[in-house]
Amino acid sequence: MPARIEDYALIGDLGTAALVSRDGSIDWLCWPRFDSGACFAALLGGAEHGRARLAPKDDKARITRRYRGSTLILETRFETAQGAATLIDFMPPRTGDDSHVVRIVVGERGRVDFESELVLRFGYGANVPWVTRLEDGTRRAIAGPDMVIMRTPVGVRGKDLTTVAEFAVSAGERIPFVLSYGPSHKEPPAPVDAEQCLAKTEKFWTDWASKNQISGPWNDAVCRSLVTLKALTYAPTGGLCAAATTSLPEFIGGERNWDYRFCWLRDATLTLLALMNAGYYEEAKSWRDWLLRAAMGSPSQIQIMYGLSGERRLSEWQVPWLPGYEKSAPVRIGNAAYNQRQLDIFGEVMDALHQARKGGIGHVAAGWDLEQALLAHLEKIWNERDSGLWEVRGSREHFTFSKVMAWVAFDRAVKSAESFNLPGPVDHWRKLRDHIHNDVCERGFDNEVVSFVRSYGSKELDASLLLLPALGFLPPEDPRIRATVEAIERELVVDGLVLRYDTEKSDDGLPAGEGVFLACSFWLADAYLMLGRRDDAVRLFERLLALRNDVGLLSEEYEPRSRRLVGNFPQAFSHLALVNSASNLAHYKKPAEQRSQRRVEDAPAMPADPSKVY
Repeated sequence: MPARIEDYALIGDLGTAALVSRDGSIDWLCWPRFDSGACFAALLGGAEHGRARLAPKDDKARITRRYRGSTLILETRFETAQGAATLIDFMPPRTGDDSHVVRIVVGERGRVDFESELVLRFGYGANVPWVTRLEDGTRRAIAGPDMVIMRTPVGVRGKDLTTVAEFAVSAGERIPFVLSYGPSHKEPPAPVDAEQCLAKTEKFWTDWASKNQISGPWNDAVCRSLVTLKALTYAPTGGLCAAATTSLPEFIGGERNWDYRFCWLRDATLTLLALMNAGYYEEAKSWRDWLLRAAMGSPSQIQIMYGLSGERRLSEWQVPWLPGYEKSAPVRIGNAAYNQRQLDIFGEVMDALHQARKGGIGHVAAGWDLEQALLAHLEKIWNERDSGLWEVRGSREHFTFSKVMAWVAFDRAVKSAESFNLPGPVDHWRKLRDHIHNDVCERGFDNEVVSFVRSYGSKELDASLLLLPALGFLPPEDPRIRATVEAIERELVVDGLVLRYDTEKSDDGLPAGEGVFLACSFWLADAYLMLGRRDDAVRLFERLLALRNDVGLLSEEYEPRSRRLVGNFPQAFSHLALVNSASNLAHYKKPAEQRSQRRVEDAPAMPADPSKVY
């Protein structure tokens, strides 16, 4: 049985990442990059599918853990009746092709007896490698293209297709274990000095975190979220991975289990605003450049997500030999949603590139050419059905949020052209923008529900509608916005937190059941603030902070009944929402206002009673 999702911590090297459980077991690691076949897959099956465990023999040891300062160095402290020791886990940021997991056991008091178990399995737990002992005493494991080298002064031995050891650490001793990955057709990765790597890794993360310019009462939470977002970045390309994992369930035992180890276009604007507001312009520029490269090509072929380097084919398949996290099956690799039509991404791309220009990242001529081509294509398809923001696997609909984002696309085109003197048919774009706005207000607002609704002709609600004031579609003081927020409070809030939509009522192609969506709950806090309900916003924000695990990490969702984090972990969307909500509440730069950019002449007249709009 794997640990609870909230019992894991993240380490990473800006190329891949590992999850370390509270008891010192690395249960998830994909080498050489986030989306590769897992080397340790115990998270989605039993220990026989791969893990690396270091723990005291005393199963009654008292365990505490923390990240060292503002770094991604994890310290797990074990106290037993005989002594105390700390396990230090980290991955040095990559400087080449090789990748290393470094573990140092530090004796603090008395003596602690440890046991080590290494179960290496490639190909998502399917492939048992051939392990040999090299001349210098290191162990080398090879399976096809993959090679892992294990180096430690501790005497290890093979047992039942695993590598095990028993050892003791006394006060003042430091015992390293280093796992290094490299392609099997090359020479083994050169040895690294664990202590030097520790010093360099600590300096890297401390220096990086010190650049954060967001200040306020929630500095620690913001810093940890920014470090987590950096850790989910694929440094060679600048792409931001949505999560480090695949198939962690949105409902324990259910089948809403998706692969999130890819880069979504819809994360673009929130990512840029979070990075720029925090002062990380180099990372923001890298993300902008990734976005442009990924979207380049025929506008009719633009996708909602891409691989870490911009790969387009993300074919989905199921892993039958992995039973899934707590038997939540199937385990999926790849994501079939990559070829869905989702109209909101056009607005997301346009908004992100507009915000990049405003933020001073710089203008790219080819980018504006691409944007004009995207707009020309969007003009032809904006009034068609799509699969929507939430990637439903049922029938396509006229999702209200998709139409709003089509409005955003033309709105940002007008603003970019006017603000930066860029060429284009601005008058035509303005007419299209106004036409889409009228269409949404007429068909997306339901007078009986007294709210904007999930899709045209529907009576259902959708948490994405909370973003309308932040997007600038209508000002927050518009009665229709106030009424929509109140309707979502009545219908989609569970235990004070927000569902994406009601899966019991919606035909989304899957069985009902999932937790509350954490990013949507942050959006409600932002909406409260824009409506002048600051006390409600602060209360909800601090409630959300309390859902983080003991080292400050959030997954995709939270299940109120079992009081557990669910969904892929850690989730970039949740941490992006946390950073931006903290900025909204405490910083002079407020993403909700930055993004909306409404001018008086843009805002339509407000009705006195939203139920009598039409």
